[in-house]
Amino acid sequence: MRLLGLDVGSKTVGIAVSDPLGWTAQAVEIIPINEDEEIFGIDRVAEIVKQRQVAGFVVGLPKNMNNTEGPRVEASHHYGELLKKRFPSIPVDFQDERLTTVEAHRMLVEEADISRAKQKKVIDEVAATFILQSYLDRHGKLVQVLK
Repeated sequence: MRLLGLDVGSKTVGIAVSDPLGWTAQAVEIIPINEDEEIFGIDRVAEIVKQRQVAGFVVGLPKNMNNTEGPRVEASHHYGELLKKRFPSIPVDFQDERLTTVEAHRMLVEEADISRAKQKKVIDEVAATFILQSYLDRHGKLVQVLK
């Protein structure tokens, strides 16, 4: 069983998945969404849940640097509620994602030397990977997370 990490934006949701033991996170894909039209890509998430045998969700919370919550945190909580409705037997948890996008940009530019145009195509996946990896590092093995 695996955990699915989600980086919820206003136009896309970056998706990452853990390995079966819950040690590492890997990027999966970016799902396009449209908040204005209430299109949230939940059907695609359902396909991934089935394919990857997902046992839990980890949704990133983009808190402000001073630990306050803004409208994007509210959007992440809303997405978590959508997941709970669609998948009532799968737990949803949240992970502070401050600086994950900054880390993802740094990695893509400095370490991988990827152009800005290509970064836009993968940044949400990479951020989702950082979110999920932070969660796994904080909680330990998958078995411990789901207890």
